[in-house]
Amino acid sequence: MTAATAPAGIDSSAVSERVEPRLVGVIALKVLREAVRDRWFWLYCAGFALLAAGITTLALPDTEVVGTGGFGRTAASLVALVQLVVTLMALTLGARSLAGERESGTLRFLLSHPVSRTEVLLGTYLGLGGALLAAVAAGFGVAGLVSSFRSAVVDVGILLKIAGASWLMALVMLGIGMLVSVVVRRTGAAMGAALLIWLGLVFLGDLGIMGTVAATNLPAETLFAVAVANPIEAFRLTAIVSLEGSLDALGPAGTYAVDSFGNSIGWLTLGVLFAWAVAPMVLAWLLFRRKKDL
Repeated sequence: MTAATAPAGIDSSAVSERVEPRLVGVIALKVLREAVRDRWFWLYCAGFALLAAGITTLALPDTEVVGTGGFGRTAASLVALVQLVVTLMALTLGARSLAGERESGTLRFLLSHPVSRTEVLLGTYLGLGGALLAAVAAGFGVAGLVSSFRSAVVDVGILLKIAGASWLMALVMLGIGMLVSVVVRRTGAAMGAALLIWLGLVFLGDLGIMGTVAATNLPAETLFAVAVANPIEAFRLTAIVSLEGSLDALGPAGTYAVDSFGNSIGWLTLGVLFAWAVAPMVLAWLLFRRKKDL
């Protein structure tokens, strides 16, 4: 029996290692089409766009969408919206992906064809990543249009930077969700695990830092390392730096960051986000290609 015709239950290293861009593209397009037909995806998109429009409407005309001298109210609200809504959307989409396909039997059927597990995993990731790109673009596009209609000053370059960082944040959470989907067999259990991870990362952000400062006497460098290690907090810091805002909200940790890294803080936090975007997917790939019980 050749590697191309090996059934899904058999782990064929030849099939696992082969990656054909054409097949990855076919799978990505399939996943993208399924995502845009998913009512939950549209609910997330509509919610994000409506909330972005509402935040922008309420903030104007008192403030601009982006401030040049600080972290403006509207921009802060948009970033907070990404931290809550986009991260949850990406994490749950990833958690449902392979677990749902496995539970319905679609994954076993797909792997019975001459495609590798790497192609399936990569195609799924790219398809969902494309769907998330559309969702992020729609939300920030609505915010920009509302601002333009209300004659507010919009720095398109900075707005695009925040939108790009938001998509990168979405890819981070998508990768974590897909890792959960590889490990957990049932869709319900995968969704529950994803929600717990989301709650943990969110509450380990601002609230966690404030609680740590209040309860301990940890050095400023340790507090900053803990903050940056959290991908959601790394995204927030990246957005603050993009808006030329102050890191005073981090207290002593923010002062340490400015004194130690200066203008390189943005590159540091962006590098952390890229690392988080790669690491979960690499681990998911290593586990998925060795998994026997699909």
